[in-house]
Amino acid sequence: MPSARLPVRLRPRGRGDELLGFADGVLRAQVTAPPAEGRANRALCKLIAKRLGIAPSRVSVVQGAKSRDKLVEVEGLDAAELARLLAS
Repeated sequence: MPSARLPVRLRPRGRGDELLGFADGVLRAQVTAPPAEGRANRALCKLIAKRLGIAPSRVSVVQGAKSRDKLVEVEGLDAAELARLLAS
C-alpha cells in the first residue's frame, strides 16, 4: 500500500481546527486542542483525514510528536495525490 509523508507546522490552542495552506512546502495547520497528552496530534490527524475523506487511522504523526514541526504519514495515497487533495 502506498504512503506519503508531509511536513506540517502545527499551532495548538488555535481559534479553530483548520488547514491554513502551504508555505515553503510545509502545510500549516491549527487546532483548538492543547499539546498535552498528544491531543493536538490526534486533532491534527482527524483534521487531515476529514479533508482527505479517509479514516483517521490512516493518518499518523511519525516524527515531531512533541514539536510544532511534524512529519505526518498518510497511508493509501501517493505524494502527488496527497498534494492535489490538500491543495483543493
